[in-house]
Amino acid sequence: MDTGILIVGAGHAGGSAAALLRQNGYEGAITLVGEEPLPPYQRPPLSKGWLKGELTADDLLLRPAAFYTDKAIALRTATRVQSIAPAGRQATLDTGETLTYEHLILATGSRLRRLAAPGADLPGVLELRSAADAERIRAALRPGARLAVVGGGYIGLEVAASARALGAEVTVFEREARLLARVASPELSEHFAALHRGNGVQLELGADLAAFEPRDGHVGAVVLRDSRRFDCDVAVVGIGALANDGLAAEAGIACQDGILVDEFARTSHEGVYAIGDCTRRPVPRYGRMLRLESVPNALEQAKQAAAHLCNKPAPRAEAPWFWSDQYDCRLQIVGMAFDVARTVVRGDLSAGKFAVFHLDADDRVQAIEAVNAPQEFVAGKQLVGAAAVLDPERIADPAVTMKELAAIPGRAQ
Repeated sequence: MDTGILIVGAGHAGGSAAALLRQNGYEGAITLVGEEPLPPYQRPPLSKGWLKGELTADDLLLRPAAFYTDKAIALRTATRVQSIAPAGRQATLDTGETLTYEHLILATGSRLRRLAAPGADLPGVLELRSAADAERIRAALRPGARLAVVGGGYIGLEVAASARALGAEVTVFEREARLLARVASPELSEHFAALHRGNGVQLELGADLAAFEPRDGHVGAVVLRDSRRFDCDVAVVGIGALANDGLAAEAGIACQDGILVDEFARTSHEGVYAIGDCTRRPVPRYGRMLRLESVPNALEQAKQAAAHLCNKPAPRAEAPWFWSDQYDCRLQIVGMAFDVARTVVRGDLSAGKFAVFHLDADDRVQAIEAVNAPQEFVAGKQLVGAAAVLDPERIADPAVTMKELAAIPGRAQ
């Protein structure tokens, strides 16, 4: 046996799982294999502090490089696992080596959805997934540079905000009629549209991209299906992500737009676990199987896998939560807006300090979107997790404190 636990994927999920295994008392051999040349690092700052040059490479690291040596974790960077054979508990690396293991944790993450458009492979058409991607974007951004951002989701908007801070001219192209159309309320979309316009970003909504046009062998323009043309010096495409579940699927492990796992992060094959962006997992609060792309989800599943492997009690289920920083605006979201019958705004939209509460037909809190409203977000974790039933009028009343709202014990039966 080459290793007790083999972790495939050295991102936030995989790196956290290795650390948590040691924290929970696992004493066997741990091997952590990652395709990138860096130790496990944080991805969220790539579109923010890293892109703006406010952070160093060491600031990105989840833990100092020496941590893995100190904890006897064999870290194999710049190495890819080509195939796995769960029946024989073996994995083949791109070096030609075959590793045997007792347990396997797949933390293969996700890959960016590619834009099927002429010119999408031109130099200067970039994406943001890795530190190397972020470095290429940062090198292209300078005062006066014309940046085209294709996709008005969180990553695209964060890149736009960082680019404006660096003095670039930015145009965001979004196919839908509003920003964040698939992931946020209309109130939130309107707020971020006004925020970006106020910071000098040009928004092209309902914009269906037809092609990237070359100029001197490099991207030179974005062309829309209505024939409008926008000059650019660089383009960043962010139109969603796909689960990296191919390794599992090829090995016969059950997948459905993500590796299917249970509440302990176990896959359909004994001895194989999966965590992070590559999974589709149960979320008891909503009675659904979901694929969640977030750091909190990666950490929660890393805790689930480590606890089960170490015969520890399962961690308490968490309500999903997410965040985004753009300019001086901090967005924090807790929960998922499923089965929503009404929304209630608490706070002042015009002042940029508010929260949107999403309620079902029984006035149970399904989700909360908090903009520069940390109290609503913190209390929201409790409210959403408990499926608390709230009076919409009390939510909207600023005289009722969040402490008073969160003290209401209403719960779905």
